[in-house]
Amino acid sequence: MARTRQPVSPRQKRQERAAIAFMLPWFIGAVGITLGPMVASLYLSFTEYNLLTAPQWVGFDNYVAMANDPNVAKSLAVTFSYVLIGTPINLVIALAVAMALNRGLRGLNFYRSVYYLPSLLGGSVAVGVLWRRIFGSDGLVNQFLGLLGIESDTSWVANPDSALWTLILLHAWTFGSAMVIFLAGLRQVPEELHEAASLDGAGATRKFWHVTLPLLTPILFFNLVLGIINSFTTFTQAYIVSGGTGAPAKSTLFYALYLYQQAFGTRHAMGYASALAWLLFLIVGLLTAVNFWASRKWVHYAS
Repeated sequence: MARTRQPVSPRQKRQERAAIAFMLPWFIGAVGITLGPMVASLYLSFTEYNLLTAPQWVGFDNYVAMANDPNVAKSLAVTFSYVLIGTPINLVIALAVAMALNRGLRGLNFYRSVYYLPSLLGGSVAVGVLWRRIFGSDGLVNQFLGLLGIESDTSWVANPDSALWTLILLHAWTFGSAMVIFLAGLRQVPEELHEAASLDGAGATRKFWHVTLPLLTPILFFNLVLGIINSFTTFTQAYIVSGGTGAPAKSTLFYALYLYQQAFGTRHAMGYASALAWLLFLIVGLLTAVNFWASRKWVHYAS
């Protein structure tokens, strides 16, 4: 026997219209700002396009050219070095500072704001210019070495052996975001577990490795994934410190910087830049998937 459909009340109609009105701006934004540009970029990656003429379909030529482009390999090597060295250092410092602040210091909100501030400024042009000055030939680093009796006129940002390390140091300095998240996680660790470990004779080191750290692994995993994604998209610092060229000797030629050079440099190779962007998307997506797969081995969620 077929069921008779219940009539929809005016109140239900109003609620449905309100829900649609609420979701419509999100849907327009998702399609127009995210999904639409992604589809357009995917199409352009198979074309030759310089902003001045209509896109010309070239198939996989851009991807073949990427495989033979030495600058792609160089920029990937620089970026991977930055990610593999800078991200762990950033997380270690963030966790260490969070644990220090978790000891019930007076003025915690002040210290938390002070340590978080570099994360807000680290990607700015002003900090990039400041960093270039600090590590210049007459910068604060060489002045400090002079006070220690070590005379140096080396421009650390102009030396191929040290330029990347200055950017890694800048990355380590911007640990505030991860620190705040670690601090929130530390506040959720039950104190009873530390007390039980102390009764069993565990010292501070054993309590950290066997109590605190296992309970923080979800937070650590979250910060790790975000840190890797943010590191792969590093652009402003490298652009300012290297003058937009990846100098010296392409030691700071980050992948995002090379992508920018292809898109907005003299070539305006938007098709080739779109192919570069999709390669970056695939790399970051693959690494994120690997991290999620590996997290089953070391991330412990409280039941």
